[in-house]
Amino acid sequence: MGWLQSLFSPLKKLWSRLHSDREKGRGIYILYEDVKSCPCEDVQVLWSILVESHPSVATSDH
Repeated sequence: MGWLQSLFSPLKKLWSRLHSDREKGRGIYILYEDVKSCPCEDVQVLWSILVESHPSVATSDH
């Protein structure tokens, strides 16, 4: 069950940062850096799905 938590922990962090009102402008860039540094391929795939489904995420200013 630990592998399941290790998969969902970064995703939970991603979800909370995306929906946080604090520092909304920098949030996506911080998330991008977190996803880049995450060794879990599933997180990378989910990030690409997120970016493809929300074009404004890909074009936001860093």
